Amino acid sequence: MKILQDLPLEKLKELISSLGEKAFRAGQIFRSMQSGRAISEMTDLSQTLRQRLLEEYVDEPVKIIKKLVSKDGTEKYLLALYDGNVIEGVFMKNSYGNTQCLSTQVGCRMGCKFCASGIGGLVRNLTAGEMLATVAVVNRINGGTLDKRAVTNLVLMGSGEPFDNYDNVVDFLRLLSDKNGLNVSMRNVSLSTCGLVPEMIRFANEGLPLNLTVSLHNPINDKRAELMPIAKAYSVEQILSACDNYFEKTGRRFIFEYSLVKGVNDTEECLQELIRLLKHRPCHVNIIRLNEVKENGLKATDDKSAYKFADKLVKGGLSATVRRLFGADIEGACGQLRRTYIEGDKQ
Repeated sequence: MKILQDLPLEKLKELISSLGEKAFRAGQIFRSMQSGRAISEMTDLSQTLRQRLLEEYVDEPVKIIKKLVSKDGTEKYLLALYDGNVIEGVFMKNSYGNTQCLSTQVGCRMGCKFCASGIGGLVRNLTAGEMLATVAVVNRINGGTLDKRAVTNLVLMGSGEPFDNYDNVVDFLRLLSDKNGLNVSMRNVSLSTCGLVPEMIRFANEGLPLNLTVSLHNPINDKRAELMPIAKAYSVEQILSACDNYFEKTGRRFIFEYSLVKGVNDTEECLQELIRLLKHRPCHVNIIRLNEVKENGLKATDDKSAYKFADKLVKGGLSATVRRLFGADIEGACGQLRRTYIEGDKQ
């Protein structure tokens, strides 16, 4: 079975024409899909047309099967895909708008030591349409429409490495920003990569000037490799060069994520190296208090030390803040809810 949400509007028009339907039907279907409606729910179409579509295309690519609500208002969803795989999504409410955290893969093969997403490895990539359907269904369940979205901001920071699923992610971003659908500005989208340098360079030429975020987590190459295997392929210096290129091509400053791990990357040596490398670059450092994952044994730096680390970066000439902690009481870290669900199935 195929996923109708994978089709951009022009391709959808071609499909509708091949079925002998009038061209305006394609626009109806496109808006309905981006509103989070299943094919069977599109009652403005004839039953015959719906049936013909259902012969080839999945009725509902993504379904919410579990919802957890944090004491801080954060909502975490377990979403079932049509093939039985499950992914996660998070909906975070804030004064400046509501942010959805989106997964781009089922699992992950990057193997970052502090992340639960990679436990079990990569299962498969999500298609552009599955990612789009995830946004649409979360927008819909929170009362959003195409004209007044509940999801105002989007971060590609859930399970998976977006640039390891490059083509599907780029197709998704073009669908997401289509003015005939959800029409999300790239200025309201952030993409987080662990540092796939060739794809970072390639992406700078796509004409999609979103907020590029790099999971850095240690500025010293050999020590970064202990946390992130990808550091063995691409050095911090190569990553910084790719970031500089992104700024030159897009005019958008870049962001570095830095999850503080007690006794590992919260040292004075790491702090001073961050200042040396980043002081004169158009960037921001987002200090993250680690969501602990029982399988890896890493411990979070305490709150007081986290804020002190950020303050020292600011005094050293950097832009830096400590990120607000969302959903810590509902398995808020990437991959935790999915892993709990899978382990429950095995018991």
